[in-house]
Amino acid sequence: MRKTILLLLTFSAIFLACNSSKKLSSYQFDKLDKQGHRGARGLMPENTIPAMITALDLGVTTLEMDVVITKDKQVVLSHEPFFNHDITTIPGGKFIEGADEMNYNIYQMDYALVKSFDVGLKPHPNFPKQKKIPAYKPLLTDVFAAVNQSLINIKRPPVQYNIEIKSKPATDGVYHPAVPEYTNLLMKVIRDNGMEDHVMIQSFDMRALQYLHKKYPAIRTVLLVDAGNKNSFRKQLKDLGFTPTVYSPDQSMVTAGLIAECHEQNIRIIPWTVNTKEKIKAFVALGVDGIITDYPDLFD
Repeated sequence: MRKTILLLLTFSAIFLACNSSKKLSSYQFDKLDKQGHRGARGLMPENTIPAMITALDLGVTTLEMDVVITKDKQVVLSHEPFFNHDITTIPGGKFIEGADEMNYNIYQMDYALVKSFDVGLKPHPNFPKQKKIPAYKPLLTDVFAAVNQSLINIKRPPVQYNIEIKSKPATDGVYHPAVPEYTNLLMKVIRDNGMEDHVMIQSFDMRALQYLHKKYPAIRTVLLVDAGNKNSFRKQLKDLGFTPTVYSPDQSMVTAGLIAECHEQNIRIIPWTVNTKEKIKAFVALGVDGIITDYPDLFD
């Protein structure tokens, strides 16, 4: 009887070890969540449909993007709630001066006006490989449509979307609506397009994630953290008040210890923005669950 019990315990230990190994295998490089930052920012104009299609062609599993709100309540892809001077040509062909860019407030423009600004022709000082083509800031609903059609054309299964809410307490009502309206407008587009199962929503603003968690609990959430945040990982989770699906820190913050803490909490860790093949491989070796990069052509 004692021998039988010992054998059962041995087999149980082997079974648990195998299951643990299978769980850890989801963190391996071939299972990496390959995210194209703003589509493929290093190669194409950021947050545009061409950038998203290029990222698809390069095999990303997730399209990372940012959304802002227009005066007529449209949800538009844009990293800033204004027209960044690095990428913008105004109607008539002139460039925006850096000192003047924040006066081009998208929240104070109807989408018809927003669409008339070009964000693809001006050479980007930080991305010399970026292709220069005419481009505009698209509606999120048009991005969904274009991506779905491209997936059909290239016979790929659905991809994921990592969409950032760009709210800040200091700019509520000035460059964007208050968090509930901002979030509800985004969620309406997601629901109208049947994309709930393909979307995660990220933000540096805990208010947005807390609102999502309360009103839309089925939506996956991503806590973004920059290097200026000196609170501990556990303090950040305590302040958030719930467990997000993903913890997404600046790459400079990533350590083996932080990865272990995330995995102990069953949280995926996906650093940003990793722009060399060597660093991508180093982070994967440490055990991250995904990588956000401007250059999705760097993924093996």
